[in-house]
Amino acid sequence: MNASILKIYEKLYDLYGPQGWWPLMDLESENIKKTGATHGYHPLNYDLPETENQRYEIILGAILTQNTAWTSAEKALWNLKKLDVINPGKLLNLDDEILKEAVRPAGFLNQKAAYLINITNFFISLEGRTPSRRELLKIKGVGNETADSMLLYAYKQPEFVVDAYTKRIFSHLGLVDEKISYMKLKTFFEGNIPQDVPIYQEYHALIVEHAKRYYRRKPFSDILKI
Repeated sequence: MNASILKIYEKLYDLYGPQGWWPLMDLESENIKKTGATHGYHPLNYDLPETENQRYEIILGAILTQNTAWTSAEKALWNLKKLDVINPGKLLNLDDEILKEAVRPAGFLNQKAAYLINITNFFISLEGRTPSRRELLKIKGVGNETADSMLLYAYKQPEFVVDAYTKRIFSHLGLVDEKISYMKLKTFFEGNIPQDVPIYQEYHALIVEHAKRYYRRKPFSDILKI
């Protein structure tokens, strides 16, 4: 066990507090220490999602936010909400061109529209059960990060989500190699922190928050040095 991984989590949590991921559009905004959009986040409420439509909304968001900022994905989700298609059956009945136009703010509109159809058909086929990671990865448009995001946030499964920010921060700290693979980095985290869904959710969100503050335009921060 690498004790510094848990210590870094505790330091981040002390700095920024609970982040309340994944955002849901119908929730009131919370006053949290967060960069960028704050609408729909729900600090300390780990019971969400509570409905199938909320779960489906998270799954759509996980596709839409690929290769783009959440604010852009959120605009696409709002477009879908205005069309009243945050519902699997309704989305499948939506005209293809209308769907593409709705997801335009998230970029890659043709690709993402197709991916939304793929994941929606799969979601319907589940009939309420929790999918396996292996099943999700078989769907065109779902890679490691997207699958783990869906499992962790939509289905409350203990699958740690890593992204480019995770690799940048922890390679800078000298804890992992900068060329480490997704699965090795995921395994590294899961082997060094408790297998706990709230911790997994918060840690991923806190890494993103810290990276947005210190690992983009500013020089790397040493605030997390242990």
